[in-house]
Amino acid sequence: MATYDERKVWGWLFVSIGFVCFVVYFFSAIISKVLPPSNIAVISAMQNDWYYCFLVPLTLPIIVVLVYFHWLSMKMFKHA
Repeated sequence: MATYDERKVWGWLFVSIGFVCFVVYFFSAIISKVLPPSNIAVISAMQNDWYYCFLVPLTLPIIVVLVYFHWLSMKMFKHA
């Protein structure tokens, strides 16, 4: 069984990883598009890439539909 301190460290680790991923995505999808053209290969690739700008907004409706179907299947299983 994990102690309270160990669980607290794991929790902060997961929150930190999620925050870093969010910041990288936000920079890649939004900030890099408004910066002036760059000679740095990585930033230039992010500026010319439009896939990640549309990834999250187009994934959200699908997640809503999948959550509804999950709820519906659990209701059918519960009352079967």
